[in-house]
Amino acid sequence: MKRLIAPLTALLLLLAGCTGRNRPTPSPPPPASSQPPTSAPTSAPPVASSSTPPTSTLPVGKSSASLTVDGLKRTYLLYRPATAKTGAPLVVVLHGAVGTGRQAEQSYGWDAEADKGGFVVAYPDGVNRTWNVSPDCCGVAARDGVNDVGFITQLVSAVPGIDPHRVYATGISNGAMLTYRLACDTDIFAAIAPVAGTMINKCDDPARISIIHIHGQNDPTIPYAGGPGRRSNNGKGRLPIKIDGPSVPSLIDTWRRTDGCAAPTETKSGPVTTSVATCPDGRAVELITVAGAGHQWPGSRPAPVAQRILHLDPPSTALNATSTIWQFLNAHPKR
Repeated sequence: MKRLIAPLTALLLLLAGCTGRNRPTPSPPPPASSQPPTSAPTSAPPVASSSTPPTSTLPVGKSSASLTVDGLKRTYLLYRPATAKTGAPLVVVLHGAVGTGRQAEQSYGWDAEADKGGFVVAYPDGVNRTWNVSPDCCGVAARDGVNDVGFITQLVSAVPGIDPHRVYATGISNGAMLTYRLACDTDIFAAIAPVAGTMINKCDDPARISIIHIHGQNDPTIPYAGGPGRRSNNGKGRLPIKIDGPSVPSLIDTWRRTDGCAAPTETKSGPVTTSVATCPDGRAVELITVAGAGHQWPGSRPAPVAQRILHLDPPSTALNATSTIWQFLNAHPKR
């Protein structure tokens, strides 16, 4: 039992994220590492596999599904509002370390946004609540070389009736880092929207893509100025957590060069600073900096008990990140 407590404690302190086209093929992890959703959906789950995606119409409301990727069963939740018609956009929402798809659905308000915007939302589950963004991060998924890029790619292919030109990914912390890896290793997304994240994976030949990045200027876990955060263990031990990325502004500048963007324009409203660069073919790369904010999803539902026990930063009220992100994504389909 003591051997189980230590890894769990490390994960609880991991990222506190619960408030190019050459696809890698990491070795498959043992099936015992799979982590199912924490609660059941409200409708009977459609079942998918990596080789036979569903062809029936996605039911209205909440449902769940699974895929087998590299011999490992992967699970995810789906939400299709009644307003989502055939050819609707798809937003993939990636939880942070310690989180789950169900937790992300409950915390960040994407179902309500989908009701208004008429799009489908997918909430995947990481293996043991973590995502593999590099050999050094994070946790079980990185240690076991889990094929998360393959999982998300197959998930997108398995959702019926969506517009392939309007597929987007967003996430927080460890999930935000996976959005950057997806932008580097696939070309299926029109835009990504990382929140409180960074890029630590190799990215030699990325496709051009629109990006909106939201970050608290006082983030202690993934520092705005770059370098290792307070959760980093330098990739040592049984659960690697090495987070040592560039400064957020320099990361955004890198992507602006990749996209061939014009010089950015900057506006400020209270603690929120927005820097927007327009790019060829209707793309854009936008950075939103929230002064005084820490490692959290601005405008998300507060979780006082978890914040106290896990020493999490309370969500900023200066910005509704979900509606801000959707407005950006909706304006930037794949060209």
